[in-house]
Amino acid sequence: MNDSNSPDGHLTLIDSLKENSAFAAFATKQTAIFSKTLLLNPQSPWIGATLGILLVSVPVFFEAPLVRTVPWISVALTGIWLWSSIRLSRHPQTEFLGDLLLGLSWSWLAGAIYWGWFRWEPLWHLPIESIGLPIALWGLHRGWGKVGHCFYLGSLLGTAITDLYFYRLNLMPYWRQLMVSPPAQSLGIVQAGFAQVQTREGAVTAIVAASGLLILAWQTWRSPQRHHWVFSGTLLGTLLVDSLFVALAAF
Repeated sequence: MNDSNSPDGHLTLIDSLKENSAFAAFATKQTAIFSKTLLLNPQSPWIGATLGILLVSVPVFFEAPLVRTVPWISVALTGIWLWSSIRLSRHPQTEFLGDLLLGLSWSWLAGAIYWGWFRWEPLWHLPIESIGLPIALWGLHRGWGKVGHCFYLGSLLGTAITDLYFYRLNLMPYWRQLMVSPPAQSLGIVQAGFAQVQTREGAVTAIVAASGLLILAWQTWRSPQRHHWVFSGTLLGTLLVDSLFVALAAF
């Protein structure tokens, strides 16, 4: 009979520890490869576009609930995004992720300002969302921060087209009502606005806008440049978010 004090027992324990160490090393290596492939140095347009889609939804689903109750905290978080962006951009291994956070910072700051203090007036939406436009255009001209600035510009373009759609169908009065009405009345306002969307003009305008975004997303997705992949993803993310809200209004 073998026990833990026998030579065979010691050998079994040593072998077990070696196997665990080898598995841990393998898991660590695969995790590092996975992180590098997805976040730090994506080499596929699918991954670049997916990151754009995921990050464009952050201000919509995560910032919006926060900014309605504690807008100053949401504004302060912009500093954390910028600080993280600067720190990560200093190292070649994390430069892509830092660049991406730079673009998220501008979208986050604009969302915090508008939805925190100006959400009752839709006319201020696009101007405030454009707060980072001069820096983004300057950065692209200088060849700096291409990934982040393309993320921000793609998000801004999607916002502009959505707002123009609202103007075209005269949905802004419903926007104003929704921002000042109690929650119990929100559903009725949304359904009244959705009736405007169900018209022939609403359907045609939506098809034209969506087709334009899809064509532009397809053209940039085919590019060999990573910042174009992210730009493509933000356009697709805008379409998905808008489609989700339309579906919720319909049901």
